[in-house]
Amino acid sequence: MAIGYGWVPGIVGEIVRAHAVYYAREWDFGPVFEAKVAGGLAAFLERYDPVRDRLVHAHGGDTFLGSVAIDGSDPELAPGRAHLRWFVVTDAARGRGLGRRLMDEAVRFVRSSGATSCYLDTFAGLDAARHLYEAAGFRLTEEHEATSWGTPVTEQRFVLDVGATAVDTPPSLTRD
Repeated sequence: MAIGYGWVPGIVGEIVRAHAVYYAREWDFGPVFEAKVAGGLAAFLERYDPVRDRLVHAHGGDTFLGSVAIDGSDPELAPGRAHLRWFVVTDAARGRGLGRRLMDEAVRFVRSSGATSCYLDTFAGLDAARHLYEAAGFRLTEEHEATSWGTPVTEQRFVLDVGATAVDTPPSLTRD
C-alpha cells in the first residue's frame, strides 16, 4: 500500500466514486450527495495551498483504497482553522488499519500546519469512523437532524482543539 499526497491524475474521480458507492449502498444517498462531494473537492483543488491544505490518498498498485483531506484554505474559515474532509476507505481496505493511518496523517498535518483547531462534519451511525475521530482527539460539539446530503440524518460536528488559544468556532454545521 502506497500513500500519496496532493493531486494526481484521476484522484478526484476515485474519491468521488468511493464516497458515492459506499453512501448509496449503505445510507441511500443519491445524486445530491455525489454532486456535493464532487463540487467541494473540485473547489478545494482549485485553491489548494500546500502550506495550509493536504490531500492524502492510498493505493494498492492501481487500486484506490482511501483518502482524507485537510482544507485550511477555505475562505469561510477563520485564520488558523482547518476542516477535515473526504475521509473514506474502500471495502477492499477496511479492517486493515488504513483508516487509522489516514487519520494519523491528517492530524499530524493539522498540528504541523499551525492550525489551532480542526473540525469535521459527519452523521450518526458511522461508528467505526467516529471511533477513529475520538481516538485522534476530536470531540462531538453539535448534533441535529438535517438533510444536507439529500437524505435525513442526524448530522454531527466534531472538533479537534490543537492549541489552547482556539476561541473562534468553525462555520455553522448548517452552512456546509
